[in-house]
Amino acid sequence: MLVWGAGAIGGVIGAWMAREGVELLLVDRDRAHVEAIRSRGLLIDGVRGSFRVEVPCALPEEVEGPFELVFLAVKCMDTDGALDELLPHLADDGRVVSLQNGLNEERIAARAGPERTIGCFVNFGADWQGPGHIQHGGEHPIFLGRLDGGRDPALERARDLLARFSETHLTDNIWGYLWSKLCYASLLFATALVDAPVHEIVRRADCGPVLYRLVQEAMAVPAALGVRLEELADFRPQEYEGGDWRPAMERTAAHFEGQLKVKTGVWRDLAVRRRRTEVDCQVGEVVTRARSLGLEVPRNRHLVELIHEIEEGIRPMAWENLGELES
Repeated sequence: MLVWGAGAIGGVIGAWMAREGVELLLVDRDRAHVEAIRSRGLLIDGVRGSFRVEVPCALPEEVEGPFELVFLAVKCMDTDGALDELLPHLADDGRVVSLQNGLNEERIAARAGPERTIGCFVNFGADWQGPGHIQHGGEHPIFLGRLDGGRDPALERARDLLARFSETHLTDNIWGYLWSKLCYASLLFATALVDAPVHEIVRRADCGPVLYRLVQEAMAVPAALGVRLEELADFRPQEYEGGDWRPAMERTAAHFEGQLKVKTGVWRDLAVRRRRTEVDCQVGEVVTRARSLGLEVPRNRHLVELIHEIEEGIRPMAWENLGELES
C-alpha cells in the first residue's frame, strides 16, 4: 500500500503504521524530505513522546505499482496532480482513501470511480517541522465510510490499518463528518487572521460572536443539501442553532487548550511556512456551493478575500481583521 503525501497527516499515520509492522511505501514530492527519511528515518515527536522509524520513501516518479490501497494525504489544491501520478499505479480493485480537508472524495470518485473511493474524516493535530521531522500535536478519532454508506471488506481493511495509529470507526454518514469539518473550518481559518492562540481568540467578546455567525452562515449550505451534520470533539452543530455564542466558543477553547498545537495549520501556513493555504478548496468550496444554491454567505466570501491578502503580503495578521468580516 501507499501513503501518498508524507507531510503532517500522512507522515504521522504512515510512521505509526510502519512502527506497528505494516508494510507500506511513503511517497512525497519534497526531495529533501524524502532523502532525510531515507537516510535517517522519519522522526515523530509530540503528544505521545518521540520515536524514529525506518520506512521506505519515494518520489512520485520512482513509484512502481500496482497497489491495492492508497492513503492520499496531500493538500486539497494538489489533489488533481496527485491523482494524475497515483492512478496509473492503483490496482483495478484498489481503493483510494482521502486523508484530506475538503470534499476531495467527489473529485477522486469522478476519476477513480465511487466504488474505488473511501471517505475519511481526520481531525488530529500535526505539523511538518522540517525534512524527516513531524510533530504530532493532538488526538482525535478517525471516521471512515463508503460514499454510498455501505460496507465492504476493503473498507474494513482500511479501518484496521488506521486503527494501528488511532481509534478508528466506520460510519454510514461520512458526508456528515466531512461537511461538519468544512463548516467548522470557517472558524479555524478566521482565527488565522490573528497571530494568537485559538483559545484566546474565541473567548473574546469582540471575536466569539463573529466566529459564531461565520459558522452559522456556512451551515446553511449542507442544510440546503439535506446533509445531516455529525458531532466532532470541538464542534456540536446544535450549539450553533441559537443566539448564544459562548457554549460553542468555550468548547473550541477547551479543545485547543488541551492540545500541544494551540494554533491552526492555516496560521502555520501563513506565519511560518509563508505559503498558500487551502482556503479556496475549504471556505471557498462553501462559497461556491452556496452560490449554486442561491444562498448568500458574505462573511465566508470575505474571509476568502482576507486570507488571500495575507498570503500575498498586503495585509498583516491583526485583531481588526475579524471585525472586517462583519462589515
